[in-house]
Amino acid sequence: MEATSRWTAVTAIAPVAWGTTYYVTHEFLPEGDPLYGAVIRALPAGALLLAVARRRPHGSWWWKSLVLGALNTGVFFFLVYVAAQLLPTSLASTIMATSPLVMMLTAWPLLAERPAPRHLVGSAAGIVGVCLMLLTGVTRVNALGVLASVSALILSSLGYILAKRWSHQVDVLAATSWQLVAGGLLLLPVAVAVEGAPPALDASAALAFGYVTTVATALAFAAWFAGLRRLPAATVGLVGLLNPVTGVLLGTVVAGEALTLQQAGGLALVLTGVVLGRPVGERARETVAVPDPAPRAPASTGARTGHGA
Repeated sequence: MEATSRWTAVTAIAPVAWGTTYYVTHEFLPEGDPLYGAVIRALPAGALLLAVARRRPHGSWWWKSLVLGALNTGVFFFLVYVAAQLLPTSLASTIMATSPLVMMLTAWPLLAERPAPRHLVGSAAGIVGVCLMLLTGVTRVNALGVLASVSALILSSLGYILAKRWSHQVDVLAATSWQLVAGGLLLLPVAVAVEGAPPALDASAALAFGYVTTVATALAFAAWFAGLRRLPAATVGLVGLLNPVTGVLLGTVVAGEALTLQQAGGLALVLTGVVLGRPVGERARETVAVPDPAPRAPASTGARTGHGA
């Protein structure tokens, strides 16, 4: 259980980092260029992890990288960027709070991971908690923003489960880098065709993109996929509820917003949901090493073999 707690803590890095993204997007990133926003976020992060992993795709991982890159990074980043521009942070975060439930239902047929009753209760508690924390005085609801947020939720949940299903085949950092690079490359020609020249970035926007790229993307996705590899999908999904918690606490600390009694109650419910997601009587899959069935690249190509983050 010590190993499980350790990997749960590692996984939590991702939603905490993602919880800051809406604030950074609203405050510092340019509006009107969601495609370039997604490209600038994905490609540098993927290149950074690729430089660390020093492995290129091989065998079936060429097409798997494209699929996961589209679901988890390219299309997902674009939809999240659109949602962040069209919806209040509270509503966008509330919609994404249903992610644990969607992940559980997706993992059931694809991974044969049947959600336990406590996981379903934890998911319900998390959704109610997020509503209590965030749905206060929302007056502006944009239908396109809601559609973008819901689409991002469904596609990313499917992508995460597929990534977990295939995760035993390669190193986590390598697979994460391939997804990010593939997602960025898929979006780049579309961004050029639709949005024209790249947006001009002032110093604050450049720094904001630097943060989003390195911390909220490269580090966060590496931690997230490492957790998915070693923990049940239900546990990882419920840990993801720390995303809106971070947003609320960030507003309290940075923006000086008061934490109401209702929000405090919602915060307690969300944390209860996270605790209910913790595996009971299970060990983290830290020592699992399944041989990669794909052909190994010759030594001269510079490819390395190995498993684990």
